[in-house]
Amino acid sequence: MKKTDLAIIGAGVAGFSAAIYGRRFGLDVTIFDPFDGGTITKTDFIENYPGFKSILGQELSEKMKEQALSYKPNFIHSYVSKIEKKDKFFVISTEKEKFESKTIILATGTKWKKLGIPGENELMNKGVHYCATCDAFFYKEKIVAVVGSGNSTAKDALVLANTAKKVYIITRRDEIHPEPINLKRVKENKKIETINNTNIKEIIGDKKLKKIILDRKFNGSNELELDGLFIDIGRSPITEIVESIGVKMNKNKEIITDKVCQTNIPGFFAAGDVTDIPFKQVVIAASEGSIAAQSAYEFITKNHSATYE
Repeated sequence: MKKTDLAIIGAGVAGFSAAIYGRRFGLDVTIFDPFDGGTITKTDFIENYPGFKSILGQELSEKMKEQALSYKPNFIHSYVSKIEKKDKFFVISTEKEKFESKTIILATGTKWKKLGIPGENELMNKGVHYCATCDAFFYKEKIVAVVGSGNSTAKDALVLANTAKKVYIITRRDEIHPEPINLKRVKENKKIETINNTNIKEIIGDKKLKKIILDRKFNGSNELELDGLFIDIGRSPITEIVESIGVKMNKNKEIITDKVCQTNIPGFFAAGDVTDIPFKQVVIAASEGSIAAQSAYEFITKNHSATYE
């Protein structure tokens, strides 16, 4: 069984930040993730990360990855299938091998929520999408809609408006509530129209999306013909893997941490969007990653005689 000081599960902003700090503390660090980059790679322009007036999410992710890998952590491109607590150590199982670690930082982030309505699963990637940055290109001069009400909804609508002929924002609220600057941009964009106080009941199509059914009439009809539908109703934390070892979570399945990113399990830390911190931002994920790494280092120095390295 391979051994490491710090196992970081997740290779997004929080994970890369934790890896940088873990290595700078002299720990043997192993990152687990079949992919890398995290949620920010699905983001268009980021304009609120210090040091960059405006930068593509993919570009910022690549810069973070390059810096993290320059410290030479171990990188296991595989899913973690199981975590166990044995004595003073954690046992981490992947598809092919097992690792023993003194500490863990969970930085798995989030996944897109679904509407859970008829036609959604059947037409996924056949007109139904969850990432405008990824798939806007396919809807040049087409009619599309975004479902949601937050800042990411507004940003998705603006991304789609760069290529699409018409963009609807469908929200169950009285109005959308993005950051003021993005609300202004939406209102000024003539391609974008908001449909308030409305839910989607069904998604209709055969080999591709044809139309959606609304729970109230819009322009005299409950049907709205579309070429593409982008669902942006929030994200849920990826925490299923830690339920078996008793990590405490809130009602939203976010991991409960203290101010130094420690969970209720000694030696088990969490960072980024997977935690119960209410404000989900890139800068906060990076900060939590560094805090979690320092906490892991301090835990190891107090509870273990030496590092594996």
